Amino acid sequence: MDFDLTERQTHWRDRVRDFIESHVRPNDALYHQQQLEGGRWKVLPVIEEAKAKAKAAGIWNLFMPPSSGRPNVDDSVAFEGPGLTNLEYALCAEEMGRIEWASEVFNCSAPDTGNMEVFMRYGTAAQKAKWMVPLMNGEIRSAFLMTEPQVASSDATNIECRIERDGEDYVINGTKWWSSGAGDPRCAVTILMGKTDFEAKKHQQQSMILVPMDAKGLTVKRPLTVFGYDDAPHGHMEIELKDVRVNAEEAMLLGEGRGFEIAQGRLGPGRIHHCMRTIGAAESALEAMTKRLLSRVAFGKRLADQSVWEQRVAEARIDIEMTRLLCLKAADMMDKVGNKTAQGEIAMIKVQAPRMALRIIDDAIQAHGGAGVSQDFNLAKAYAGIRTLRLADGPDEVHNRSIARIEFGKYGDIAAKLPSSGDMGVAR
Repeated sequence: MDFDLTERQTHWRDRVRDFIESHVRPNDALYHQQQLEGGRWKVLPVIEEAKAKAKAAGIWNLFMPPSSGRPNVDDSVAFEGPGLTNLEYALCAEEMGRIEWASEVFNCSAPDTGNMEVFMRYGTAAQKAKWMVPLMNGEIRSAFLMTEPQVASSDATNIECRIERDGEDYVINGTKWWSSGAGDPRCAVTILMGKTDFEAKKHQQQSMILVPMDAKGLTVKRPLTVFGYDDAPHGHMEIELKDVRVNAEEAMLLGEGRGFEIAQGRLGPGRIHHCMRTIGAAESALEAMTKRLLSRVAFGKRLADQSVWEQRVAEARIDIEMTRLLCLKAADMMDKVGNKTAQGEIAMIKVQAPRMALRIIDDAIQAHGGAGVSQDFNLAKAYAGIRTLRLADGPDEVHNRSIARIEFGKYGDIAAKLPSSGDMGVAR
């Protein structure tokens, strides 16, 4: 087992790291200043300027692995990017995660990454040309509409949004929420999951369809806050769709009843991308905590010299290192054996990474005292954002269930040998 980075892995990681240190970190204060100026839902010039520089430097669209294309789909419109493996991208994404807005600078932010992968894998040439190309160029943004307020959306078979055929159109009715990215004024298209056949087999009722944000009958009802943060200009919107019409041929992805197939192809990479960035956020929190502990004195000595803080810093470093190794293992398995075989590792890192980061950020907040829960150090906002990852792309309980089933499956022969409950009698 070789833990040394290859020349290519180091090359891309260092290019991203150096760009962030030169063009992102020095402008972090400006980013927050521009957020406070004028309306909430707007395009920030500081991001657009950094995007132009990253694109010109060729550090752009890094997330799409080389195996993303599908031979049964028209690939006449190719995805333009360096074709990093999941493992190579993991190292870059960790660097992006250290500053909250860095991933967008490289056109590597959710939900656009997952949506571009959907277009690449499952879209027609016309769908790619209309939507994927401007997304690749960073000209528009997108949203993904699956979660609904009236059902437990952790089980996506519960969704109630209706997609009904009417002549040459589909008519869509339903309400979606936590539609991340829909607040951005550049958001031009959504990928929506709804039901086209309520009588089909359980996992063949759902379909995915493209809905332009300016479609008649689509209404953004309100932005949802996360512990009071509206995450503008990205946002998490509640959206009502009332008799929304889209052309059937132009809008349907892959075919009716294939929504779950698309969802599984989309969510695997997206889940691990979040985890990669979360490790970077944990590193930033540990750095902030360490600097604070070294610079503050209480009860006659530095906070860093208090034994309780020595323990917390040590545990934070251990947790980050263990989580990074699990994340890299999952990424490596995705590259070598595919997402389906790596589903256990993907589920494990999806549970572990946010929990780890939240513990460290919470300790960092404690080290900063009252300042930690203010807006001055960004720790409170980081905590709020990462807390949502224990719910996004499937809650912890769903992933733990998958992990447990894999473990139970290893010993299925034992269950087969046990007597049935009717044969076990009554203990006396």
